[in-house]
Amino acid sequence: MSFYISLSGLKAAQTDLSTIANNVANVNSTGFKKSRANFGDIFSAAPMQTTTQVSGQGTRTIGIQQQFTQGTVESTDKTLDVAITGEGFFTVKGAGTNGAVSYTRNGAFSITESRNVVDTTGSNLQVLPVDANGVITNSTAAGLTDLTVPLFKPDAAGAPTTIQLSSLAVSETGLVSATWADGTTSPLGNLAMATFASQDSLRQKGDAHWAATLQSGDAQYGAGNQGSFGAIRSGSLERSNVDITEELVALINAQRNFQANAKAIETASNITQTIVQIRT
Repeated sequence: MSFYISLSGLKAAQTDLSTIANNVANVNSTGFKKSRANFGDIFSAAPMQTTTQVSGQGTRTIGIQQQFTQGTVESTDKTLDVAITGEGFFTVKGAGTNGAVSYTRNGAFSITESRNVVDTTGSNLQVLPVDANGVITNSTAAGLTDLTVPLFKPDAAGAPTTIQLSSLAVSETGLVSATWADGTTSPLGNLAMATFASQDSLRQKGDAHWAATLQSGDAQYGAGNQGSFGAIRSGSLERSNVDITEELVALINAQRNFQANAKAIETASNITQTIVQIRT
């Protein structure tokens, strides 16, 4: 039995090592959230058996839990580099009519040749529609649209004029505004901030992107710096929340656990070998 108990310990230590290694590997990944492996003991006994005379049967991995703590916000001075301080995610949608909606904390956005704002994976940044005063008019999933930055100011009918774009700005609430060469300003939309009833249940997709699940619940959309939505910081990026010193200490601890379980297997093997030799 001791062989299987120690084997479960080896597997648990290996899972812990893999989790820590993934955290360390992504220490410089923008918007990355570290994970933690959770373990539980295995115990079983017959209904009439005295449990005080029964030892445990090892350990098992309960799950790997993401840690959505705040990462360090670093200034970049680029307008379309945006970070979230607090709760919430940016909403992005894959290219094409059937593109899947996902959520990210990586706010490194850029403008394509077609003037669409995309993230590092090429997904289109989603905004909520606003009126002339910048007030959101539809905060449901049906209101999500791709953020497009026109090069020329549109007229009342939406047709482009000869007035060129001068600058772009993103407020703390996520309102994206365009300033034109004639000095006027027009709102283009409000960044679609998303929160979930259980963000720990979001499914990882890689590249600091997550997808909603039944356990996480549907996304609730709104403007930044309001309620449970964090504030938007234009000209900044949120770095990984991995503390390299903490991870290295955990790595040493996981390595010692692996060595201890390996030693327990070696000891059990020596005892078994001694018993076999006595019988022969």
